[in-house]
Amino acid sequence: MDEIRQAIVHGDYAAAASLPVPESYRAVTVHADETDMFEDTAPADRDPRKSLHVDEVPTPELGPGEALVAVMASAINYNTVWTSIFEPIPTFTFLRRYGRSNPLAKRHDLPYHVVGSDLSGVVLRTGPGVHAWRPGDEVVAHCLSVELEGPDGHNDAMLDSEQRIWGFETNFGGLAEIALVKATQLMPKPVHLTWEEAASPGLVNSTAYRQLVSRNGADLKQGDTVLIWGASGGLGSYATQYALNGGAIPVCVVSSPDKAEVCRAMGAEYVIDRSADGYRFWKDDHTQDPKEWRRFGARIRELTGGDDPDIVFEHPGRETFGASVYVARRGGTIVTCASTSGYEHQFDNRYLWMNLKRVIGTHFANYREAWEANRLVAKAQIHPTLSTTYPLEQTGHAVLDLHRNVHQGKVGVRVLAPAEGLGVRDHELRERHLKSINRFRSTPWTSESDLRSVGTGDQ
Repeated sequence: MDEIRQAIVHGDYAAAASLPVPESYRAVTVHADETDMFEDTAPADRDPRKSLHVDEVPTPELGPGEALVAVMASAINYNTVWTSIFEPIPTFTFLRRYGRSNPLAKRHDLPYHVVGSDLSGVVLRTGPGVHAWRPGDEVVAHCLSVELEGPDGHNDAMLDSEQRIWGFETNFGGLAEIALVKATQLMPKPVHLTWEEAASPGLVNSTAYRQLVSRNGADLKQGDTVLIWGASGGLGSYATQYALNGGAIPVCVVSSPDKAEVCRAMGAEYVIDRSADGYRFWKDDHTQDPKEWRRFGARIRELTGGDDPDIVFEHPGRETFGASVYVARRGGTIVTCASTSGYEHQFDNRYLWMNLKRVIGTHFANYREAWEANRLVAKAQIHPTLSTTYPLEQTGHAVLDLHRNVHQGKVGVRVLAPAEGLGVRDHELRERHLKSINRFRSTPWTSESDLRSVGTGDQ
């Protein structure tokens, strides 16, 4: 792996691809024999640092239509939080189910799970039937793994009966030195971004695109008022950018003054700091407070000049869903995924039914949607929201940041990349957008010379 790393850092991707693929590699894993380690601990109090390990694992067999990728960087998503705290169920349930589906899938049913659903890196090998990608290609990967052997997925791959999220419902994910992906997960790496920046949009950028922009989601149009929960977080930060980029009017909901400032820096005019305003949508664990819904709705109208949201971008779930249904305008849309605060949504159906509102469920994105989302990043119309980067050995700390909601934007992980700032090929494009690229960073690169001082991997 060290030889492959050095070849990539020096920009010799052909040499990296010609080297032997090692028989094993380092990877972040959870263990099947530890799934009960938190059984007496509330999910909110579980510590991912106890369950996540950095192990040496065997390199998986490469199958038809697949690729092995040397992973330079990855990133943390909420599905890795769920995996690490074994909620709502241990992911080994998914791996066992997948392992039963076909002989090649048996590779995934192991006593350990290599996690992670983002990557940027270089293709090392491709399996039979792969024609669009070659060893040595710079790539990022989206996390949709589909078989497409049945009819259901051929209009929208997200409806495929064998649709899974790579690194969550499959093994051999991106928080590892080598990842196994289907070739239909691969996309070109944006040339103006570093490895860690390029890895960070992946899951959340594609999810936000489908949820907000696609016809499979809210079908955003110019002038729409969009309420965005967690607007400075991993998912919400992309929703905010898409709203602004598409001529809509975001109303950003955040939980601290620092997060509010990030939203304003992105260009959002209307920001609600829910902690400062003291909104409490639940009186207790069992009873919601409609008075708080009304107070929240009045605040939105105060900001927008009387407009209710055309679209509510929902992902917290249980904590906020009742308020989301209430504040959406008559005929409006609540588009939902994730449910990070709980899956059991409660709302007053009178506000949905009698006001002709719609609830749309969305889940990640199909290949076309992911490709379009990545294309916008490559064209520097949508920017990465990377705030902090950890080395692979500290992945547990990175996941804990997300679990405790002390992060902004995306939290990255350096895997084979020995330092931040490597992998940039188009310095001119980067320089034009450096302020936006750095917007979420706690310690931003102050100039392009910072990148050149550590090397860029393109010499």
